[in-house]
Amino acid sequence: MTVIVPPAPAVQTTRPASSAGGHGPVGWMVLPALVVFVAFGAVPLLGVLGLSFTTWDGLGVIHPSGLTSWRAVLTDPGLPHAMWVTFKIMALSWLFQTPMSILIGVFLAGHQRYREFLAILYFIPLLLSAAAIAITYKALLDPNFGLGAGLGIPLLQQDWLGDSTLALGVVVFVVSWQFIPFHSLIYQGAVRQIPRSMYEAAALDGAGRVRQFFSITLPQLKYTIITSSTLMVVGSLTFFDLIFVLTEGGPGDATRSLALEMYKTGFQANLMGPASAIAVILVVVGLIVALLLRRLGGRGDESQLEGA
Repeated sequence: MTVIVPPAPAVQTTRPASSAGGHGPVGWMVLPALVVFVAFGAVPLLGVLGLSFTTWDGLGVIHPSGLTSWRAVLTDPGLPHAMWVTFKIMALSWLFQTPMSILIGVFLAGHQRYREFLAILYFIPLLLSAAAIAITYKALLDPNFGLGAGLGIPLLQQDWLGDSTLALGVVVFVVSWQFIPFHSLIYQGAVRQIPRSMYEAAALDGAGRVRQFFSITLPQLKYTIITSSTLMVVGSLTFFDLIFVLTEGGPGDATRSLALEMYKTGFQANLMGPASAIAVILVVVGLIVALLLRRLGGRGDESQLEGA
């Protein structure tokens, strides 16, 4: 007796709708962001790069001059000093902001009601303009009419903005005071994403809060620290308005950063070619630092949750 087996139904493979015709609708969703980036990022950057090979006073005719502006910038003894000041501000502000932001972010990650009020209170400095903050601190630190003179505290009556070391410390402190709330908010959100089961298991093993912080919280914040650090160090390359209002780069050149050097060269000395060259150097340094930090953090596509 012959058994007739019916043919197996054909397996029909279907592609997701988004993969049909390339990327489908997903590709169109990134188009507005791409247009904005090209219009306000790539095109101005190419324009600044082109200006760095010209001679221009900002008003007259633009004259191509080859590498004249680049030679003037690279042989200027003020460039290494400005770069050194920029890196000092970058390193010191990172060393001050990162631990404070992590501690405040972990504290605010609690669910007590009063912490919501403190989160709003801590966020206020970020809402103020850098120029207003600089004017306020400049008045408070005045040795004759500031806070120290009003309270009669000799320690606060120093010439904070007249001493090169103190002035740099004041700049780092004011910058950190303004931006710690932003990074604390990042860490607050990251801490709340850590599963509670990890802390419960650690508590059952007898781990206290300090041990849980160093064994669970900090390892789980690895990629958040990389992201926050990238924003800190790249953002510190563009500090201009606060330093300009607070110290104007002084005393001497103690706080004259690359961004301030670019402004003084372009808008006070009317040398747009060299100023554009400094701007290109700023972009290159920022890209290198960002790539190094990304390399330090790894690929960034592996999960941190539950030890995965």
